[in-house]
Amino acid sequence: MTRASMVALAVVVFAECEHAPPEDFAARPAPSAVTAEGGPTLVPARALPAGRCVQPTPAVAPPGVPAGPAPGCPADPEPSQPQPTMTQIKFPEAGGLVVDSEFVRSEHDTSRGLMYRKSLESNRGMLFDLRRRDDHKFWMHNTCIPLDLLFIDEDGLVVGIVENASTLNDDPRGVDCPSRYVLEVNAGWTRAHGIRAGTTVTLPEHHAALAVPSDL
Repeated sequence: MTRASMVALAVVVFAECEHAPPEDFAARPAPSAVTAEGGPTLVPARALPAGRCVQPTPAVAPPGVPAGPAPGCPADPEPSQPQPTMTQIKFPEAGGLVVDSEFVRSEHDTSRGLMYRKSLESNRGMLFDLRRRDDHKFWMHNTCIPLDLLFIDEDGLVVGIVENASTLNDDPRGVDCPSRYVLEVNAGWTRAHGIRAGTTVTLPEHHAALAVPSDL
């Protein structure tokens, strides 16, 4: 990675000039099918290669969090932002579910993320291309709406999900597995749609053209 930085609601820790290969992280077993209490059956995960790092989605959801916007949400110091680049993230194993996502890749946009937002439409999200595989960490600094964070590897595999990340919180969050992308959606969205670690997403067609070699 070229720098170390934490992203608010998208502050990512980049490792200095070092790529973290999958074997640097403890291999976790592929999750088995589970049912969310009071919710839909979670999408079954496909068979994974031995040693693939995946953080299983628990059968029981973590405690819920208050809906946003959070009390004390700070004012946006950059209220005039350019129109975002939009893309679609598809979940073929969930009946073709689609999320219309803002696509961010620059250092500024990655650091800003969804900070200062007061709401997010139900089927909207933000996709971060972090440009390198690593055990990325996010925090919720200056983030006023609670979120689910899907950590996605280069081949589209969801290697783990942080559910119900609370607002205005500086604790780093991750899934202890290498990934390249993070998709942020409203808190509770993944479980409401049966999405779990081990499922796959269809990444934007342009992501390959923007790729940075993993070994740099």
